[in-house]
Amino acid sequence: MMQFKRVFIIVLDSVGIGYAKDADQFGDMGTNTLGNISTKVGLHVPNLEKFGLGNIYPLDTVKSVEAPVAYYTHMEPKSVGKDSVAGHWEFMGATLKEPFNNFTAHGFPKELIDEFERRTGRKALGNKEANGLKIIHELADEQKATGGFIVYTSVDSTFQIAAHEEWIGLDELYKACEIARELTLSNPDWMVARVIARPFVGENGEYTRTGNRHDYALDPFEPIALTPLKEAGLDVISLGKINDLYNGVGITESIPTKNNDDGVEKLLTLMDRDFTGLGYLNLVEFDSLYGHPRNPEGYRDALEQFDRQLPDIVAKLREDDLLLITADHGNDPTYKGNDHTRENVPLLAYSKAFKNGGNFAARMTFADLGASVVENFDCEFSVGTSFLSELGK
Repeated sequence: MMQFKRVFIIVLDSVGIGYAKDADQFGDMGTNTLGNISTKVGLHVPNLEKFGLGNIYPLDTVKSVEAPVAYYTHMEPKSVGKDSVAGHWEFMGATLKEPFNNFTAHGFPKELIDEFERRTGRKALGNKEANGLKIIHELADEQKATGGFIVYTSVDSTFQIAAHEEWIGLDELYKACEIARELTLSNPDWMVARVIARPFVGENGEYTRTGNRHDYALDPFEPIALTPLKEAGLDVISLGKINDLYNGVGITESIPTKNNDDGVEKLLTLMDRDFTGLGYLNLVEFDSLYGHPRNPEGYRDALEQFDRQLPDIVAKLREDDLLLITADHGNDPTYKGNDHTRENVPLLAYSKAFKNGGNFAARMTFADLGASVVENFDCEFSVGTSFLSELGK
């Protein structure tokens, strides 16, 4: 019997809460996104504190509370990857067993770049691992002079293409990404998890990325929990990059967002609608603007901004709604390098129907999230263990 008519999942992208037990295999021992932000620059999130965030793991500036209003625990990753694709796929039961190709050492193969240039009719500038904002500032003037695409990769498995919205235009950028996606699927040695369009604007050394990013991902390699929801006639409404991460599989409606604040606003608008099913939001800027650039102060500020918005979200919840707040991986902004970090993630569950909150069992895989949503809607899916029975006791 359906317990909640609507379930809302908010993924705070990269907001990990302590290194995972296999972190040594990833070179990430000692990482703790929330913990190190709290310790080194201070973190004040009174609303998440009331939910029980500080009860999951000791945080210097976020208290453990005796009577949390939500249920709290952590989830441990099982996928071999530590990026958004791996995390979100695992949420819904598709656990990555082999890592995607990575091209940070030498850039993309000459044969791939040659074919990309031939098909697009433009040169590829860069072809190296780089921070997205830095390489745009490095090569934007050359792009204006030559018309070439800025091509780069990251510590994730990505083929990223940056282009000025006026000099080249969005249509041509998106077409180039479609070509890159086709090429990277044509050879197993070239396959990447995502091709990403990175449009930007500006002049004379002052450049900023716009909200017109688009990801070209892959269908999950295994069945996912979203599919039985969709097949049962339920709404599966994605906000932000959720649709891209699943390549549209199991999604009934996709709502794009420009940034964290816009994502929350779009979520609040969605919560005014009457529907039955899942609303699924990713807030990416914790990761993209503050995790990778190693900006703990900015990361802290973004978390505190979300905390100020949380009461608005709670106010929109109905008695038969369930809110789940979690993260897909870590990205400790105080750690070396600019890669994601292998961490456990927080899980907070709240409903106005709960008489109280409290601890519930740690989850040994992210897949328990999807299993719980599927069970709530009386659908069939065989991966993961639902935690619904542990809530509201």
